[in-house]
Amino acid sequence: QVRLVESGGGLVQAGGSLRLSCAASGRSFGVYPMGWFRQAPGKEREFVAAIGWSGGSTAYADSVKGRFTISRDNGKNTVYLQMNSLKPEDTAVYHCASRAVRYIGYSIKETDYDYWGQGTQVTVSS
Repeated sequence: QVRLVESGGGLVQAGGSLRLSCAASGRSFGVYPMGWFRQAPGKEREFVAAIGWSGGSTAYADSVKGRFTISRDNGKNTVYLQMNSLKPEDTAVYHCASRAVRYIGYSIKETDYDYWGQGTQVTVSS
């Protein structure tokens, strides 16, 4: 059974930083692309960042480009999201997600991901 568990969320002032982690278990980790999505109150879930199975390719939403960095440590079965220069509009529940097919490319589409974590709350105060 695939399990994804996020951690690292919290309350931070605007301009601050947080690093989210997503620990995966239940199957081989290093052969599946991963993504981060977020959902703010009253809004639909949106793409944040994605990373290929090897870590060699990444993609970002325009709203976070240059501020957020996605990375992965396949030896630790963990994907990270380093968030710098946080803004109040970054406030949301952040979810990590995994695709179900080995060695497939990453995707920015929510519907392409099959496994999801429960999410971690990030709150940025002004």
